[in-house]
Amino acid sequence: MNYESWISYRYLSRRKGGFLSFLTFISIAGVALGVMALIVVTGVMTGFANNLREKIIGSSPHIAVEKETGIQNYGEVAGQLVQMEGVTGVSPYVQGNVFLDLEGNALGLVIRGIAPETEGRVTKVKEFLKEGDLAQLDEEGVFIGRELARYAGYSVGDEVTIIAPGSGIAGKGWKYRLTIRGIFDTGMVDFDMNLALVHIQKARTVFNLSEQKVSGLGVKLADPHMAKDVQKKIYDTLGYSFLVKTWIDVNRNLFDALFLEKWGLFIVLTMMVLVASFNIISTLIVTVMSKIHDIGILQSIGVPKQAIRSIFTKMGMYIGSTGTFVGLAGGFAVSYILKTYIKVPAEIYSIDHVPVEIQLFDIFAIVAAALVISFCASVYPASRAARLQPVEALRYE
Repeated sequence: MNYESWISYRYLSRRKGGFLSFLTFISIAGVALGVMALIVVTGVMTGFANNLREKIIGSSPHIAVEKETGIQNYGEVAGQLVQMEGVTGVSPYVQGNVFLDLEGNALGLVIRGIAPETEGRVTKVKEFLKEGDLAQLDEEGVFIGRELARYAGYSVGDEVTIIAPGSGIAGKGWKYRLTIRGIFDTGMVDFDMNLALVHIQKARTVFNLSEQKVSGLGVKLADPHMAKDVQKKIYDTLGYSFLVKTWIDVNRNLFDALFLEKWGLFIVLTMMVLVASFNIISTLIVTVMSKIHDIGILQSIGVPKQAIRSIFTKMGMYIGSTGTFVGLAGGFAVSYILKTYIKVPAEIYSIDHVPVEIQLFDIFAIVAAALVISFCASVYPASRAARLQPVEALRYE
């Protein structure tokens, strides 16, 4: 330890009560609270975002390969997709819009026809099914979401009527009676309210498609984050007559909003640390004023101005780094308590605890911001101390 660090440490450690000790405590507490709030909030935001991402990835394919008029002879296309590096599963689907007849009222619904034998390779539909089994989905059955079941009062075994618009006599649409074979819960209200799953053969009948034609092919990847790279490979292989959409493309607006919300809160809460830095400034100014005699003595024995500046800058950094360390410990402790002991309504969030996930990059950004602010807060008081002349410093002694 050089003499500048030693003097800084002595100035801080030898305070026994008094106004300067109180100011130092307030400065450390202010930085600690700001850092703790940043860690907890960014951890909760990241946890909820990742939880939502997992639900989206599980409820829909990582990549959807479609064509405007449908994919004819889809088996050949599926064979090409399966051979691509990174692809672990492919399943066909037929999708379109229908109306659900609710005792004379019509409710818009998205019908997705799936192949029960291959759908489990692409989505987590088996995990989402709370009642029923995927093997029970036949041409006369339907799976509906928990929100729709709650809204309409449906349960397994009930019959529902769907209307395919424009396909019947005089454009009135054909009606189809289906039996509810199961109820799924993805944890996303929109999916659970507006999506219904039927057998792919039934969907072909509803939307008047031939045996070898489907709306698209769902693709599952070994690593969902490689979706953009695989998307490019699919375009290179199949050509640009196909529409290839990744889970990132479909949900871009949602994830952009979550990203902006997270970093918006980061900026707002960083202001807490910035406000706490004013306590550091006031603490150092009072310290400089109380140590004028010491500064004069140091300068008179040849200590350079740069060393005087370094002494008080390091004092500010000691305060900031101590507050940051305490804030880190407090943030981790609060995050652990939230994740372990705090319960949330499972019927709303589909989880029974607060999903806190603390990422290394977030910790680095928080610590860097706190230390930079602490350093900037130390610059002015340290510069004032360095500018004192020995004669002026000793004038009042």
